This record gives sequence, structure tokens and C-alpha cells, in this order.
Amino acid sequence: MHLDALPGRPRTAGSSPDAASGPGHGTPGESRAAYDQAVQRLRAQYAALPPGAPVRLAKPTSNLFRPRASTQSPRLDVSAFSGVLSIDSAGRTADVGGMTTYERLVEATLPHGLMPLVVPQLKTITLGGAVTGLGIESSSFRNGLPHESVLDMDVLTGDGRVLRVAPGGEYDDLYAGFPNSYGTLGYALRLRIELAPVAPFVHVEHRPVRDVGRDLAPTLEAAVAETGVAFVDGTVFSPQEAYVTVGRWAQTAGAASDYTLTEVYYRSVQQRGEDDLTTAGYLWRWDPDWFWCSRAFGVQTRPWLRRLLGRKRLRSDTWWRLVSFERRHGIAARVDRLRGRPDKEYVIQDVEVPVDALGEWLAFLDRQTGIRPVWVCPFRARNPERQWPLYPLDPTQLWVNVGFWSSVALPAGKRDGWHNRAIERELDRIGGHKSLYSTSFYPREEFDRLYGGTQYAALKKRYDPDRRLLDLYDKTVRRR
Repeated sequence: MHLDALPGRPRTAGSSPDAASGPGHGTPGESRAAYDQAVQRLRAQYAALPPGAPVRLAKPTSNLFRPRASTQSPRLDVSAFSGVLSIDSAGRTADVGGMTTYERLVEATLPHGLMPLVVPQLKTITLGGAVTGLGIESSSFRNGLPHESVLDMDVLTGDGRVLRVAPGGEYDDLYAGFPNSYGTLGYALRLRIELAPVAPFVHVEHRPVRDVGRDLAPTLEAAVAETGVAFVDGTVFSPQEAYVTVGRWAQTAGAASDYTLTEVYYRSVQQRGEDDLTTAGYLWRWDPDWFWCSRAFGVQTRPWLRRLLGRKRLRSDTWWRLVSFERRHGIAARVDRLRGRPDKEYVIQDVEVPVDALGEWLAFLDRQTGIRPVWVCPFRARNPERQWPLYPLDPTQLWVNVGFWSSVALPAGKRDGWHNRAIERELDRIGGHKSLYSTSFYPREEFDRLYGGTQYAALKKRYDPDRRLLDLYDKTVRRR
């Protein structure tokens, strides 16, 4: 369906009159009317932009670690597309603005006893961002990635149209090519997604692994095969110490642990064999300390500092703002030089490796970077017959996402990118793939081979023929 005319849309099938809408967004009918008006305004705003100028979104937050060149290019105001339009409790679906953060989305769905099938770990990740990029979490071994639970979406394309995009529809090619396009084909304004039922609590078990190279992959495979398991992820502290965390829904619990103030979740993985968390506490367990990256700011060993900051500031976006400030001004780098320390390179990546290659990959990563801890999360495609051409992974096998986020000293005479490029080469050798939210150094030919260059060119020609949006390679490798 083509939405340029934007007729009034019927309520989602099966929704009830009391279906919830986002905070401050009125009733479902009012939300939809406001949404339709916002789309009209956005199309007019887009049409008024200078031709030939690259178009970007004006967003208050970002979870990208890809520095960009300074630019004065126009910015689209998409703030009106933040909020939950409606929730169909019986049908287990939600209509959601593309700029809605998962924090806000979860706040709306949990009172209905529901959650998105996959909730990325950081509160300020947006639904549209997780779909046009890639999102993953500990339910992904069962539910795949966020784009796999999208039933339909409205996309503002590079040529200024607003299209209703759904699997099997007229724009099925855009539906399939949207994941990993990072806003270079269009922007999701509204998405209808599947929801899953929840229980009040999650009971977790942290299973130790003492020989990571030999035993981690089999332990992950065994965990995802167990009956009744809702969540699986893992934390690697060294080649001799890792934990596979297995979560199950629970209707009751003792005193649920709280990792939003004085306690640090990832430390509990080493200290507790079992634990209970509220559902919200489990979904956001990594956010207060940005996994473990908050340790760079000295807050993990100083309970008084954590209390001073309080729950409102112990959040991933706080640490993101501090890192962004540092990257803009290079204060730590200047101090290191004054002290005669080697230059450092940011190595902030999430990669996907076949489960059979996990031990080999982790051994290489430890030798190359020494980054510890490392996060691991198994996943597989929900529908083995659906292909996603810009991120072509074998849908029949179990994959493991490996997340590693730190800065690493450069050897003498080596330039920025030396570690990351070594990672890219080794990843390709073992048949892996990496997300593009962070820095990439691929030559163009290699990039096109890995990320569906032929299919991307066809999509670009159909949906952004005048190239008003950035090219994927320019955006993710050249960092324009």
C-alpha cells in the first residue's frame, strides 16, 4: 500500500477500545490521527530540503560508535514519531513510532503482561534503530533479531514517499533489505511488532565454564536446547573463567535483586550461582553500568559515588555522553601522550560467529586485544526460509554474538584501525560477520561482498534514485 495520500487507517485487527497508547499520546484513535498529521508534516519538511544535500535525522540520543565528519547537512525533525500508538493485548501486537526508545516501549507493554520479542540491552536504543541496524539479546536464540518480529512498517524512503512495507507485499524487497541499511534506504516511522507474554520475575542460573576454548560453545548449545528456557547469554572473564546465564520465567520469587544503584550486575555473575530479578530488572540489568564499561568512570568500586549519582544518572546514556565528550576533545589521549603511554585505538564491536568457531575466535580476540570481559549471546533465525540480503547469515545454524568494547594500545608505528582491521580479516576467515554500528575499515569491494552490495544497489535505485540519503559504505566506513 502506498501511503502518500494517507487515508485514515483502521485500528489494528483485534485491538480493543481500551488498548494502551504511549504516555502523553492520548487514546489510540487520537494517537493515530496525530501520527497521520505528523507524517504529512514530515513529508512536507522532506520535500522542502535543498536537493542534493545529504539528509540526516535530528535525534537527541545515539548508540552508534561511529564518528562522523562535521557537517551542516539538514536534519529531519522526527520527534513526533516517539510513542506507542496502540497495544493489542489479545493479538499480542503493538503499533509503535519508529523513534520510540525500548525503555518507553517496555513501560507501555509490561502492564499488559507483554514485552517485545527481543529487547536490546540499552534503554535509549530506538525500535526503528534496532530494525534498520541490528539488535540482539538473550531471547534471540528463540526469537531471532528485532526485525524478524516486524509485521509491517511505514517507511519514509529516499525519494520522499511513505510506503507501507510488509513481508510478501509490494515492497517485500525493502522489507528484506531494511535490516542493516542504517537509514540509507529510508526511515521507519511506524512499526507493528509482535509481543510475547511475560511473568513477573526471571530466575537466572550462572553456570561456570573453566575451559572457554573447549567448553563454552557446548554449554551454550546445551542451554538453548533445554525445555522451558527463556533467556541465554554469557560472560567471558578470561580463557579460564566464563559463565553461561540461563533465565526462566517465574511467577514468584524471594527478594528480587536490585542492580540499579549500589550493586553491579556483571559482578553478581561471578558471585552468585542463582538469582531472581523482576522482569524489568532483568531486561535492563546491563543498562546501569553499560555492561561493565562504567568502570572507566570509577563508579563500580565507590558505592558513595553511585549513591551520589542516583538511579536517574546510573544509565547507559550518561556514560555515552561522557565518552562522546572525551572522543570530541581527546583529553585522555593528551594525558597519555604526556605520560609517554602508547596511542590507543577504540575497539568497540559486536560480531557474529558460528558456534563451532566460538572457541577459536575468543582465543584470537584475547591474543589480539586482551579485552576482558566479553559478552556472548547465542541466536538463530526465527524463519530459516527468510533471507536478509544486507546481513546474509546462514539461517539454519546457531550463531553467537560476541560483544567487546574497550580501547587497546597500539604497537609502535601502527595507526588507528590496526586492531579493528585484524579483527575484520580474522572474522571473514572463520565465516563470521560484524555489525556496522561502530567503526569499520573494509575496502569497498570486500564490503560489497559481505553486505549484499548487488542487492543494495538495486534497492538504492528503486527507493532513493537521487541519492538524497547517504550511501551505506559512505556512512559506515567513510563515516560521512
